[in-house]
Amino acid sequence: MSAKPRIAVLGGGFAGLESLFYLKYKLGDRADLTLVSDEPKFLFKPNTIYIPFGESPEKLQIDLARPLRKQSIRFTSAKVQNIDPDNNEVVTTDGSLQYDYLVVATGAKMRSREIPGLEDHAVTIWTPDEMLRLRERIEWAIQRAKDGSRTRFLFLVPPNNRCSGPLYEMVLMLDTHLRRHGCRESVDLVYATKEESYIEAFGPRLNTVVTDEFRERNIEGHKGFVVTGVEPERVVFQNGEDLPYDVLVCFPPYVASTAFEHLPTDSRGFISVEGDSRRVCGQDRIFAAGDAADFPIKQAFLALLQGDAVGDHIAAEVLESRPDIRFEPMSMCVMEELNKATFAQVPLKETGDPEKPIAVDVDDTEHYKVGVSPLWRLGKATLGIYLPWRFGHGKPFHAGFAWDAMDLGLKVMSRVLAD
Repeated sequence: MSAKPRIAVLGGGFAGLESLFYLKYKLGDRADLTLVSDEPKFLFKPNTIYIPFGESPEKLQIDLARPLRKQSIRFTSAKVQNIDPDNNEVVTTDGSLQYDYLVVATGAKMRSREIPGLEDHAVTIWTPDEMLRLRERIEWAIQRAKDGSRTRFLFLVPPNNRCSGPLYEMVLMLDTHLRRHGCRESVDLVYATKEESYIEAFGPRLNTVVTDEFRERNIEGHKGFVVTGVEPERVVFQNGEDLPYDVLVCFPPYVASTAFEHLPTDSRGFISVEGDSRRVCGQDRIFAAGDAADFPIKQAFLALLQGDAVGDHIAAEVLESRPDIRFEPMSMCVMEELNKATFAQVPLKETGDPEKPIAVDVDDTEHYKVGVSPLWRLGKATLGIYLPWRFGHGKPFHAGFAWDAMDLGLKVMSRVLAD
């Protein structure tokens, strides 16, 4: 190791920036930090759900130049091509980079082609451009309603989707949006998911909430519907059923964004890591966090927790101390509905079952909390301000006085508005 450890972070998303800024928070100038990303801006992706309803994509982006310069963190604008663990080297489109410690947070991408016809016929929700395309289809449906025509939206969760929550937000938000435009009765909303329960990864209580919301909002729901193919104007399922549509909205199957042949991965390219530290299996100096790693649920809050664990474990090794943080999977989200929101704090546990490796710890009543209220929209708005503000100043989400104040506020709200 060099006298001043060289730590490279690959990827400028939630996990990458959280681990990077946490390392700066813990180590100060005792390490040489470099961020490698092909994107010069951070996108606050959870709030891209507002783009179909009028939000500007530019408002959800943070230029990384200022916070990186302020924190004296080197930035390499390049795409990662390969990692050579034997030589402690990262190969990028801008050349090679040597490291003493490496954090892989290159994220995930969507692979629509896994479902025949999906790529050709569905409006997917992953990038701001795709969200703008959905906005066009919503505006088209509203105009059709004014002209006396009906439109049928079908929302689809296929196999190998690793985070269905935003699609639930989308259908509930669309219901509220259409009612505000006075045309809800001219639009059919249908939801079909491969899950056996709604938002299956987050347990039975959210299933109850969504079931109640669908009933109150007259949204037709189908659980256990595994798509096998998409045709013009209809989706075909494994159970022999098919559902018609005018607009098909889908959150496609996930795969790793970048394949690393010299690292251990699963069949979809996600990197195998040790649970507590997020250290890559069989590697002393490489860690992986967020969507790039093999934790089966891909979500921003879980990515932040993984980034904290990575940063703390690397900092402890540099400082020759013991780490204080281990990754304990706890999902936290606020599901937007435009007229109200649902808060969920969900403790997760490993099952040992390769088919369903993660389950909700329903016995942890201290932490398992769900609540529905218009006031939770304020909580979501606050988080949407707080995190970009922290990253915009080169600070980690979970650290310092600001986080202590935010955490206290969330705890108070959860005691009053959730159970």
